[in-house]
Amino acid sequence: MNQSAQHNTIMLPKAAPAKRMNIMTKPIGSACNIDCTYCYYLSKEELLGHERGCATQMSEEMLDTYIKTYIEQQNFPEIVFHWQGGEPTLLGVNFFRDVVRLQKKYCPKGVKIENNLQTNGTLLNDDWGKFLSKNNFMVGLSIDGPEMIHNAYRTNRSGRGSFKQTMKGVAVLHKHKVNFATLTCVNNLTGSNPLEVYRFLRDEIRSPQMQFIPIVEPKSFRETAPQKWSEEEVIFQGMPETEPSHPNSIVESWCVSAHQWGDFLCTIFDEWLENDIGKVNVPYFESCVETWMGRVNPLCTLAPMCGKGLAIEHNGDVFACDHYVYPEYKLGNINDAKLEDLQFSKGQEEFGRAKESALPKQCRECTYQFACFGECPKNRFIKTLDGETGLNYLCAGWKQFFSHIDPYISMVVATMGYPVNKGINGDAMTIKFK
Repeated sequence: MNQSAQHNTIMLPKAAPAKRMNIMTKPIGSACNIDCTYCYYLSKEELLGHERGCATQMSEEMLDTYIKTYIEQQNFPEIVFHWQGGEPTLLGVNFFRDVVRLQKKYCPKGVKIENNLQTNGTLLNDDWGKFLSKNNFMVGLSIDGPEMIHNAYRTNRSGRGSFKQTMKGVAVLHKHKVNFATLTCVNNLTGSNPLEVYRFLRDEIRSPQMQFIPIVEPKSFRETAPQKWSEEEVIFQGMPETEPSHPNSIVESWCVSAHQWGDFLCTIFDEWLENDIGKVNVPYFESCVETWMGRVNPLCTLAPMCGKGLAIEHNGDVFACDHYVYPEYKLGNINDAKLEDLQFSKGQEEFGRAKESALPKQCRECTYQFACFGECPKNRFIKTLDGETGLNYLCAGWKQFFSHIDPYISMVVATMGYPVNKGINGDAMTIKFK
């Protein structure tokens, strides 16, 4: 080896560790123009001690600080901003024009910035449509299904359904060719009407991507943080009081039950597999293909580690997760600490790793642990049949779903030419599409 080669080998610099953030931004706090019965965020104003009547809009100074910090403290070539609420479109188009202006101001050369906006769609008009299309915003549209199902819980302040206003928003998105996905909350009503909901989203909304979110909240969720439940709330799996319809249920009456959730996913999966695979993106189904290959599930609720999806309120307060916006899980404020120090702190890392390390024995011995890792920790408020705490309320439904799709997902993976590394797949290759 000559001297030049030796010199080049010795002087190679070490690559900096990747730092990527994924923060749910609440620029208007919990303020919203509709009053969804099952909303988990409307109660945050009182819980977090925000004074009534005071503005909950992120100030110009805070917005500048946040965008500058969020960009500077990442070293990834793609930076994604997530704007949620409440209802962020209450801020008006000009607020987001300022967002784009500041992003351009602080964006380093060679870095791509993207924006996701979650909205109920009721305030969208042509001005919004032109802006969202021009600036390549990805829109998440909240809609629960056909009119009667949607209007049951998604009402305005006068108690009237928001369906017609949301559908006007859908028309705006299509007219201006805005990239969008639908987000459907699966409650006790949607959970009982899976095909009606799915076919409506596919045929009427023409949703290119369907996200389904199970609505699960203990009765104390407005004031009690996850993992801080009382002993009375933590009951055994399968007890009658776990059913939302039970008069002494531990969850709200509008929640989806575990078996409803399993039936909902299985029914939609069969329809998708028979008619829509490769045409409609259902993240739960697509991500399972990756999981059965042996890869880490890209969805935080089904991955072995969480804690990467922080939430920031309009005043700069940062919390461990979007579903953990409670005083007990406040990490700090960006006026007092670096955002990267909060995101990558030891405490936040422990919070994320506890998703897997805190699993009860029933989960650790489950055939499908690899597929969900106990799902979202916020839903772990029942006991296993052996009396161990920390079991997910939806456990039975998830197991039903994974058992149902296992051979089909195995076949899909094998058909794609990849080894099937997970699941019970002995008969995978003998199963035919319907």
